[in-house]
Amino acid sequence: MYQPREQFHSAHRFGIEFGGAVLSFERVADVLRRQWPLIVAAVCGSLMLVLIYLVLAKPMYTANARIMMDTRQTQVLDKDSGTNSALIDTGYVDSQVEVINSDDLILSVVRRLKLTQDPEFNGSNAGVVAVVIGKIMSLFDSGEPASQERIEHAVVERVQKNLRVERVLTTYVLSLSYRSENPDKAMKVANAIADAYIVGALEAKYQSTKRATEWLQQRSAELSEQASASDRAVQTFKAEHNIVGTSRGLMSEQQLSDLNTQLVQARAATAEAKARLDRIDGISDQDLAQPTVTDALNNTVITRLRAQYLDLQAQYSDWSKRYGKTHLAAVNLANKMEELRKNIADEVRRIADAYRSDYEIAKSREASLEKNVKDLVAQAGHTGQAEVKLRDLESAADTYRNLYNNFLEKLQSATQNQSFPLSEARLISTATKPDRKSSPKTVLALVGGLVGGLCLGFGAAFARELLSDVLRTPGEVEEELGVKCLGILPDIGPARQMPKARALAPLAGRDAGNANGAIARYVVDHPFSRFAETLRNIKVSIDVARLNREIKVIGIVSSLPKEGKTTVAANFGHLTALTGHRTLLIDGDLHTRSLTRELAPNAKTGLIEALTDPSSFGYHIQRSKETGLDFLPSVVASRMVNSADVMASKALADLLAMVREDYDYIVIDLAPVMPVADSKAVSFLIDAMVYVIEWGNTTRSALQESVSGSEILQKKLIGAVLNRADPKMLKRIEAYKGKHHNSYYVEHA
Repeated sequence: MYQPREQFHSAHRFGIEFGGAVLSFERVADVLRRQWPLIVAAVCGSLMLVLIYLVLAKPMYTANARIMMDTRQTQVLDKDSGTNSALIDTGYVDSQVEVINSDDLILSVVRRLKLTQDPEFNGSNAGVVAVVIGKIMSLFDSGEPASQERIEHAVVERVQKNLRVERVLTTYVLSLSYRSENPDKAMKVANAIADAYIVGALEAKYQSTKRATEWLQQRSAELSEQASASDRAVQTFKAEHNIVGTSRGLMSEQQLSDLNTQLVQARAATAEAKARLDRIDGISDQDLAQPTVTDALNNTVITRLRAQYLDLQAQYSDWSKRYGKTHLAAVNLANKMEELRKNIADEVRRIADAYRSDYEIAKSREASLEKNVKDLVAQAGHTGQAEVKLRDLESAADTYRNLYNNFLEKLQSATQNQSFPLSEARLISTATKPDRKSSPKTVLALVGGLVGGLCLGFGAAFARELLSDVLRTPGEVEEELGVKCLGILPDIGPARQMPKARALAPLAGRDAGNANGAIARYVVDHPFSRFAETLRNIKVSIDVARLNREIKVIGIVSSLPKEGKTTVAANFGHLTALTGHRTLLIDGDLHTRSLTRELAPNAKTGLIEALTDPSSFGYHIQRSKETGLDFLPSVVASRMVNSADVMASKALADLLAMVREDYDYIVIDLAPVMPVADSKAVSFLIDAMVYVIEWGNTTRSALQESVSGSEILQKKLIGAVLNRADPKMLKRIEAYKGKHHNSYYVEHA
């Protein structure tokens, strides 16, 4: 019976859920067996690219020099420096990396070593690829000859491309590496860049100290005047606006804070009074004697009146039953009850008037507070503007005063350091001539290519499997349908047949001797093939099921056309007939009649005529002389509109009931499930169904939609079979079965 894939898979073997599929160790092995050509192709392609790179790449040599940021040299004149002041910010060290890579520093090295005349840098000794790229890029240039500045800039870019400067871990050491085709040149350029950086640092520090001293002298005088003027401006402003500061600020600010608090409370009181008034107005229109009204008001007077009302109501009910509603006592009680209802209504109106008065008082108080707040805000605005101006003046005065003090201190320090500049960097490792090439690294490149190819291959293989929605293994079929997969039928299409395959023997002297006919009787020509053995497995499964229930009428069905169900039905009919069982094969696909075209293309009558007159059934049968298979074709002039009604008719039921007495197996080639409704219509007449699934083509979605659309079809399924499997792919998939697994099969006669 059909099971949802979630229920079927809940008891599956241990695996990892990924993307709706379960990746168990067995499934991974299956994926590798199926997709190993793709993995091998990816690895070979990756290694080929690596080999091409190794052949074309020029050997490069790397020279390394190291520079240290030495803070102790700058402490000679700093008498107050301690351990903390000697530390250099890590950002400063990283900034020096950019300084070494700067265009100006590299340009000084280019000019010093005259690298514009070196073929390695000016491009005169470039390879074929570089020459071609240069020719292409020249098409977009202006065509004017390159200037000296442009040539130098190109050489600077080439040097920067081969230069690598980085910080060594978390130390103050910079590693300077330069790559070149010549080891001597690599050493010379690396040392030249290191020397240029040390000299440039000294020169830059001297010039900056000199400029700083001159600027500090001028700026200190200006700041002294600005600080004095700012202090005078603060005092003058306070006197003009009569501003006196307190610990809690201005009086208007304190009053505004208190009024804001009172305003919030007044708004809450107004909302509460409005809610009570809305509630009393809402219940005024209701029956005031109801308990919901009195309970909502929670008023002792109303509660007492309602209690009296209930007592009178009970007494009135009792007397009305005894003496009638027109009795004087009953009438008096009704009048008293009405009077109590009026009293309750009067009390409710009194409460409503009280609530309305409270609401009006609360609104008045809220409006008064809002007016006071607005007045205070307007009043505080003028004072606040003066305070803003005062804070600006005080801030400016403090800033000028602090700046003046800082500049005065820096001026004294700069005056001392101007005549004694020291660099914080020193060369701790001079570059030496490299004795081995640094790139390309052959072993590392090959290992990387191998690992990259494997990763790419595995990724492509698993992506191809996980993204694929088709079925290729019995486990996948059982996972989707919840029924047994009865086997895998290899592809026996015309392209895979032997050139000298025997022609089809006629059925009753009228069979077609073409390739399709040979496929339809493949089990006759190849009785020991895997195809025939798989069909025997289907027959055995049906025979085992017949021990528990009667199974004679067997439907061969598929989800979509062209999945090979007709070929399976024809060969299964021949197989059962060859075993000595009385077998009837019926072409039940009234739309295409492909089985009739293969086995009896010249038939004039068939299933439709047999349904009209079941007693003449034998006149429409085509019998194979070689296998003894009886075939009932379908002959119609044009495609039938009511084919589903024909297949579900009582005439077909009577015909099947009649032929059950004469045949052991009745095999019906049914129409596909998804395009037409014929298979669903006739499913109640079928004892068992075999579902044909095209290997590597039928999607899970189509299979799920086909089977889940008919509950009867689900119950009648005895198993499924994968058809048209690629024999080469099957060998990879079933490699775990051993090399002797197919030794019993003889595919060619």
